[in-house]
Amino acid sequence: MLALLALLSACATPTPAPPKSGASELEAVPFFPQAQYQCGPAALATVLVHSGVATTPAALVPQVYLPGRQGSLQLELMAAARRAGRIAYTLDTTAQALLAELEAGHPVLVMQNLGLESAPRWHYAVVIGYQPEQQRVVLRSGTQYRKLESWRAFMGSWARAEFWGLVIPPPGELPASSTADAIGPYLAGQEGQLDPAILRAAWEKALARWPQDPDLMFATANARRSAAEPESAAALYRRLLLQAPEHMPARNNFADLLLSTGCRRAAATIIGPAVSVAQRLSPAARDAIISTSAAIANHLSRPSPDPEYCRALIQGLS
Repeated sequence: MLALLALLSACATPTPAPPKSGASELEAVPFFPQAQYQCGPAALATVLVHSGVATTPAALVPQVYLPGRQGSLQLELMAAARRAGRIAYTLDTTAQALLAELEAGHPVLVMQNLGLESAPRWHYAVVIGYQPEQQRVVLRSGTQYRKLESWRAFMGSWARAEFWGLVIPPPGELPASSTADAIGPYLAGQEGQLDPAILRAAWEKALARWPQDPDLMFATANARRSAAEPESAAALYRRLLLQAPEHMPARNNFADLLLSTGCRRAAATIIGPAVSVAQRLSPAARDAIISTSAAIANHLSRPSPDPEYCRALIQGLS
């Protein structure tokens, strides 16, 4: 038995030390006591209502509750958030990320394993606070409006659920714990699943937080173009190319935008450097650039609607 205990101890994930400061209690977070097996709808309603969505656990049950499993899967929770017009962000698996969200006013929906790894008992709850003096986590959980768990007990149950958590901020906000490297691919993965206006607001917020990030500039320029805002999209493409002239996807998309506005010669100016290196790019990028270049060439003989306007769109790049 002693040998077995030593082995189990060696394999266990160390519990992070309780933070000595940070976080407070989000007392305004609503509470929905769960029905039997329906902690998923109750927890999701908690964070959605806090983000400004008018809903109830009963309204969410048909979307997320699986009777055969007597519970809800994470993918169903995220899909229901999208249907409600919100972006559900999976949380970075660190205690620092959890506290950062609480300090930003974002309750965190977490999955816990209240049983053993060999005999799991899955449960969804919402973390609404942390008490550094008492080293306790405050949750909306089950039928308890204000459940207090020791840091060690909470982190153990969260670790057994692989530290899975969701943050659903109000529209136009991002998770406090996001990074520029993570937010771009995450938002890109939401393309086609969300209202473009909601996604556009998220791109704009990300760019405002990391204004020099080229990938965020590119994505936000594309979102502006999709929103039929050619001048603001052009301004951002231009800003990106002034910073990173070798960004060939931006050259292609900017040239295509210029062509669509009738600025054919300006489009040819922008696409030129991309054409010269197209054969060294990925097949998809190469084909897009060749296609755009051919389209521009087919229209070069037509006059531009306003040469001064077109020159202004590419000012500094010609």
